Amino acid sequence: MPPVAMVLALCTFMCFAVLDTGAKYLVTAGYAAIFVVWCRFLSHTVISLVAFQGWRRADMYRMKNAPLQILRGLLLPATTLFNFLALRELQLAQTISIFLSVPMLVTAMAGPLLGEWAGPRRWAAIMVGFVGVLIVVRPGTDVFSLSIIWSILATVTYSLYSILTRNLAMQESQASLVFYSSIFATVLMAPPALIYGQMPSSLFDWVLLASLGVMGLGGHALLVKASRRASASKVAPFVYSQLLWMTALGFIVFGDVPDGWTILGASIICISGIYIMNRERQIARAERKAAAGG
Repeated sequence: MPPVAMVLALCTFMCFAVLDTGAKYLVTAGYAAIFVVWCRFLSHTVISLVAFQGWRRADMYRMKNAPLQILRGLLLPATTLFNFLALRELQLAQTISIFLSVPMLVTAMAGPLLGEWAGPRRWAAIMVGFVGVLIVVRPGTDVFSLSIIWSILATVTYSLYSILTRNLAMQESQASLVFYSSIFATVLMAPPALIYGQMPSSLFDWVLLASLGVMGLGGHALLVKASRRASASKVAPFVYSQLLWMTALGFIVFGDVPDGWTILGASIICISGIYIMNRERQIARAERKAAAGG
């Protein structure tokens, strides 16, 4: 893997970790979660319009599959809202540990939704990863709470968002996928956000609210650049570096130290996810060789 692609991939997930850290700071400071989410997508929309020169590009507004575009545009803000609600109580390391089960959920859902059925090895890895999630959330104990449920919902909605993105990537332009993933949230969340929101109390809070969209869009832009310099299968495992970023930022900013059970569960989830990614890469390589041979 080219060193430049490696650095870009690490910076990608650092941006996402900084986004979540800023969001946790704001929601624990008393700002309504829906207001923070709205600010995140408002800045994302404005930056997208400027970056893609939306006043010149008709393809940004064109939808070939409007129902799926709309559904995808609703799933991302739902994910963000659930995640920010979870961050009010949970440590950053806890939310990211649960969220890293996304590759397993996507693999499980891809069968019934896309016809991409997993084999017995990947299903075994999914089951092992599920054990890791149970270790992190620990149902039946004091650790399991409404915040854990919010985090699980964020994982499920983002998995569906990922599947829809994979489905729409071959139909829609990149500009429209980026634009519609933010504009729906900006418009639909505006009324409740303005009702329950409050004016930032300091310049730092203003900057932090505006930076959420910058970090989100910046992370996605860096991911695209990394994917252009290395294959997606090589870039994908770097998502697990987000666990390191989140744990470090949680300790630096909030003084949080994950307990042993969270570390154990997160390790199992990471190992399972990396195995699934590696297995899918092996299958894709074998299919390409078979097609070339045929």
